[in-house]
Amino acid sequence: METRTEEHVFDSTLESVDAAEAVVLKEAKELGFDEDDEHKIGISVRECMVNAVVHGNRYNSRKKVHLALTRSPGALEISIADEGEHFDVSQLPDPLADENLLRHSGRGILLMQAFMDEFQIRPRQPKGTEVRMVKRLSRGS
Repeated sequence: METRTEEHVFDSTLESVDAAEAVVLKEAKELGFDEDDEHKIGISVRECMVNAVVHGNRYNSRKKVHLALTRSPGALEISIADEGEHFDVSQLPDPLADENLLRHSGRGILLMQAFMDEFQIRPRQPKGTEVRMVKRLSRGS
């Protein structure tokens, strides 16, 4: 199987979160991820899409969320980018600090880092933030 990339553009709505998750999970299933890994990939995509729609684009109907999926033998790479302001990940409050444990937001990035094999956040030009995540197939499942 050769490497192939597909790109999707979504509106800045919460409906796009479900649509993006469905696209990614279809690829993950075809690639042969087990149910546990599909669940981890799904949560990571949902968290990332919500961040892009809510925090990045702030529901702005003129701004889009860009999803790129690269499927290669044994791995799925997911890039999700918004068109909002850049943000500095080092400025995020620690979700595990006592004062933040009961907050409803702030755990998405922690979950994505825990569930995916690779996780990077970088500024996008001219505006926006891009998150790149990779999940590798574990051989033995």
